[in-house]
Amino acid sequence: MIAAMWAVLRLGAVLTPLNFRSAVDEVAFAVSQVRARAMILDPAFEPHATAAQSKIDARLVLLYTEEAPGSPVAHMGLVEPAISPGVIADVERDSPAWYFLTSGSTGRPKAAILTHGQMAFVVNNHLADLMPDLSEKDRALVIAPLSHGAGVHHLVTSARGCASVLLPGQRLDPAEAIDMMVEFEISNAFLVPTIVRALTEAVSVAGPPPDLGSLRYLIYAGAPMYREDQRAALRAFGPVLVQYYGLAEVTGAITVLPRHLHDLDDARMPVGSCGYARTGMQISVRSQQGCALEPLQTGEVWVRGGAVFAGYLANDAANAAAFEQGWFRTGDVGHLDENGFLYLTGRLSDMFISGGSNVYPREIEEAILAYPGIREVCVVGLPDDKWGEVGVAVVACDGSPPHLDELVGFLEPRLARYKLPRRLIVWDELPKSAYGKITKSAVKASLLAGRTPRC
Repeated sequence: MIAAMWAVLRLGAVLTPLNFRSAVDEVAFAVSQVRARAMILDPAFEPHATAAQSKIDARLVLLYTEEAPGSPVAHMGLVEPAISPGVIADVERDSPAWYFLTSGSTGRPKAAILTHGQMAFVVNNHLADLMPDLSEKDRALVIAPLSHGAGVHHLVTSARGCASVLLPGQRLDPAEAIDMMVEFEISNAFLVPTIVRALTEAVSVAGPPPDLGSLRYLIYAGAPMYREDQRAALRAFGPVLVQYYGLAEVTGAITVLPRHLHDLDDARMPVGSCGYARTGMQISVRSQQGCALEPLQTGEVWVRGGAVFAGYLANDAANAAAFEQGWFRTGDVGHLDENGFLYLTGRLSDMFISGGSNVYPREIEEAILAYPGIREVCVVGLPDDKWGEVGVAVVACDGSPPHLDELVGFLEPRLARYKLPRRLIVWDELPKSAYGKITKSAVKASLLAGRTPRC
C-alpha cells in the first residue's frame, strides 16, 4: 500500500486506496465511482479485480506476488505499463491527487476529490496542530487501515522523516500492538476510538505496566470517543491523547483537542468537546436557513479553509447540497461555546422527531455509556404510532445487561424525558464498518427487519 501510494502520486496519477476488508461488490462499486483505469492488488483479491473489470475500462492490473515481492507482473492479458523510472510528474496545486471515498456508514460511499495543494495544506496543518515536535527520531505505529486516516497520517509522518512500523498480521492483536510500542519505542499512532479502547484494555490486563515512556501522541478521530473511554485511556497511557474531528471531505482537519486539554478532571477539560478550529480553518454553526447562530445555539456545522476538498467526483447533486455561500456543509449538528470549542450532538441524518421534538442520538449514547457494564451503544429512531418516532437503544454489554427501567432511572437525571429510550435491545456486538465505526444504518435496517436480541 505504501509503495503504491508514493508511486501513484509521483506519476501524477490519482490514488484511490481501498480497505482490504472490502467485499467484492464494494470494490466493484468503488472503482466504478472513480472510473479507475488501473488496479494494483495482491493475488488474494483476483475476484475483486474480476468484478471491478465488469464495471470499468481498466487497462492494467498489476499483481504483486509473494514469489517475487515488489515485482509487478501484467495480469489477465492486459497491456504492460509505459512508466519511465525516476520521472516525477509536473502537477498543479489544484490537480487531483486522491479520490478519498467517504466511509459509507449512512449510505453508498462518494468520491471526494483531494488535490495536491489541499493535501500539502493538510500535512502542514497536522504537523502544526497534532504533533508539532515530530522529527526523524520518531517512530509511528500503523494500526488503522492505510486506505483512509492512517494513510494521511503516513504522509504526515513521512514529511518529518518519522519511520512507520507496520503490524505483522491482518488482524489487530492489542497485546501485540502494545509489545511493539515498547520494542520499537513508538512515539505516535493514529487510531479510531474503538482501537484506543482495545489497547487500553490490553494495558489493563498486561500485569506489570509496560514501559511506554517513548509514547507522546495517541491521535484519535473518525468517530466520537466517549468520556468513560477517554478516562480509561488517560489512566493507561498518561497525557498523550490528541483528538481531531473532520470528515473525508476535509481530510480530518476541522478541529483539534490537544494533549494539554485532555484531563481526568472534568473541571479542567472541555468534556464532550472535539476541540477548537484548526490552523487556517474556520467553523460556523448555522440554522436550517443558513444564518450564523450565536454560541450555545445548536445547528449544522459549516467549515471553510485550505483543507476543504474540491468537490465530489461526477456528482453535481451532492456538490450542490454540500456547498453554500463559500462554506462546506458537514451534515454534523452541534454548537460552539463562548470560547470557540465545538460540541457535536449528531448527524442531521441521525436526527429523529419524537412528539414534535428534535432528538440527536449522540448525547443519549454518551449518557448510556456511563452506565456500568455497557460497552457499546447505538440509538436510533423507529416509527411509533403515538409519538411519530421513539428512541431505541441497542447495546453490547460486559456482564449482565440492565433492564429498561433500570437504564431509564439512571438516565432521568441526565436527559430530558423526551430523549429517554423507549426500548432497550441487547446484542453481543454492534456492527461496524471496516474502519471501526458503528454503522448506524445497519443497526436501523436490522431493527426494521425485526431482528431479535442475541443475549
